[in-house]
Amino acid sequence: MNIVFLDAFTSTPEELDLSELEQIGTLKMYDRTPYDQIVERAKDADIVLTNKAVLDEKIISQLSKLRYIGVTATGYNVVDLDAAAQRGIPVTNAKNYSSMSVAQHVFAMLLSFTNRIAEHNNPDKWVASPDFCYYDFTLTELAGKTLGLVGIGDIGEKVAKVAEAFEMNVLVNRKSNKAHAKYKTVDLDELLSQSDFVSLHCPLTEDNAGFINSESLAKMKKSAILVNTGRGPLVNDADLRKALDSGAIAGAAIDVVSQEPPTNGNPLFGAKNLIVSPHVAWATLEARKKLFKIVTDNIKAWQEGEPVNVVNAL
Repeated sequence: MNIVFLDAFTSTPEELDLSELEQIGTLKMYDRTPYDQIVERAKDADIVLTNKAVLDEKIISQLSKLRYIGVTATGYNVVDLDAAAQRGIPVTNAKNYSSMSVAQHVFAMLLSFTNRIAEHNNPDKWVASPDFCYYDFTLTELAGKTLGLVGIGDIGEKVAKVAEAFEMNVLVNRKSNKAHAKYKTVDLDELLSQSDFVSLHCPLTEDNAGFINSESLAKMKKSAILVNTGRGPLVNDADLRKALDSGAIAGAAIDVVSQEPPTNGNPLFGAKNLIVSPHVAWATLEARKKLFKIVTDNIKAWQEGEPVNVVNAL
């Protein structure tokens, strides 16, 4: 059984124990695979693993030995599901491996604004202070503040649970508008206007692309913070830049942008009160270990004739 992993770099496999995966077959890993090299590298593969490398109909049709595609992520838009299904090739994904890690990252970003630890990491200034303490920013307590969650799947549920530990109020907006069993469900306008922090946890669809724009940002409190650890294109970058620079909202923290890797011309970079991390909310060592346990278990289940986490209709 030949297994080819087309783009292993972002998973930092040298930190992981892949012995269980290697027991399934001969594992060949590439840090990155350009589109025009996929066929050559995967031509003898029974199993192809991909994270961002695109497997479209043109590619799949040329891989005559291919029997299984494993996406090493939750999103699977990089694979032509119909083309795979027509050839009887199951496509699997990995779900809920990073929910706690992303929730942790959300609060790391929130606390960056409320506690300002990085800004106060200045022992020399403390030594020079005539008083026992000093603070250059207003420090904020989370208790009693309102966190608005746009979307509440696996990650949103974890974020809400952490918010409760901080004694925050939680508002939820859901595409279905169905009331959540535990948290108050409101329409988007109410969530935006009532929340001190707005965190995005909804999937990207044609309907919601760019829904965080000048109009929606104008509905938020001037003191509010926007957090996006979901998908970059949920936000209109140029509109968010204007809102930050004009003080229409107090700040934003983003782990994703509309184009990744970003270009130097991204309109967000350099905006006032913006925190940026390079799409790493998912990437704790613990989350990556869970990810490859799921990826390996998916393959084993398929081998045993009881496939799980299949995302295409065979």
